[in-house]
Amino acid sequence: MIKDLNNMWKARTWMKTNVPFLYSWHAYVGYELDLFEAFKKPVRAEDVADAYDLEEELLNQWVEVGVALKHLKKDSKNRVKIAKAWKLPGSKKDSPSSGDLLKEMMELHIPSLLHYPELMKEKKRQHFDNEKHGSTVAKTSTLLEMLAFRLINQNVKKHQTASILDIGCGEGGYLLKLAKKHPDLQLTGIEINKEVAESAKKATANYDQVDIVQGDIHEYEPDQAFDYIMVNNLLHYIHPEERKEFFSKLNEITEEKGVITIISPLQKAKYGKQFSSAFNSFFMTFDNLYPIPSEEELKNIAEECGFEQQNPFPIIREGGWFFVKWVKK
Repeated sequence: MIKDLNNMWKARTWMKTNVPFLYSWHAYVGYELDLFEAFKKPVRAEDVADAYDLEEELLNQWVEVGVALKHLKKDSKNRVKIAKAWKLPGSKKDSPSSGDLLKEMMELHIPSLLHYPELMKEKKRQHFDNEKHGSTVAKTSTLLEMLAFRLINQNVKKHQTASILDIGCGEGGYLLKLAKKHPDLQLTGIEINKEVAESAKKATANYDQVDIVQGDIHEYEPDQAFDYIMVNNLLHYIHPEERKEFFSKLNEITEEKGVITIISPLQKAKYGKQFSSAFNSFFMTFDNLYPIPSEEELKNIAEECGFEQQNPFPIIREGGWFFVKWVKK
């Protein structure tokens, strides 16, 4: 009897613990099908099902979940409308947004983590397909720009920067912002994903000072050194044993007293330990993604590669994201 009660208590505890997942699932479905846009004004669910060509019973159930979670509300005429819109992801046309983060989590992170038992038993890893997932990852990386750009811009001014290299530039968001603020800056971005690189070229097409290179940084041989090199959301693509070699190469193309800034979650940091642990678990399900570094690891690499590391600055404390600055000695 006691054992049965204990098992029931554990089951109830896990049910309560996992309720937050329901909020994420509901928000993801709403974003993916643009349903929050559909219910921006009061409308009947059956009319939305007809207009969006959706299975009506499934939509009705999604609506019921939304009402229970207070994402949605119904009026006396059984019409449905979003509630507290500021908490919900907006339309896909507003991308990048929190919806892109939900999409990455639900379509990439969670499925990978669910394979954990299978991967452990079979002693194997998945392979991360950059061509397939690169665009989604680039959009979520862009979300960091709103918080990190201020720090980057401050350093551009402080160090009287004339040239910048953005490694893994994604869709060119940082470069575009910098081009608008600093017309005399020479800006170069390198991006391995062909589709993402094309997006970056289109985004920066009106700025002659921006050059986008589609290729692998390991094979990149620039004909100049740079005052400032950005390494944003990139280190999990580089094996820990190869990071020293990677930064040694960057030392060679960094001007004297030049700057490298790194944006990454950090292991065992003061903030965001839960998120960084989950992030590491996700990365380690792949044979071509690697654990994020610790502050101590980066400090040791900096010293060995001829840089001085300043104290990391937390960008998103909940997520363990940090801004790390190195100055070439």
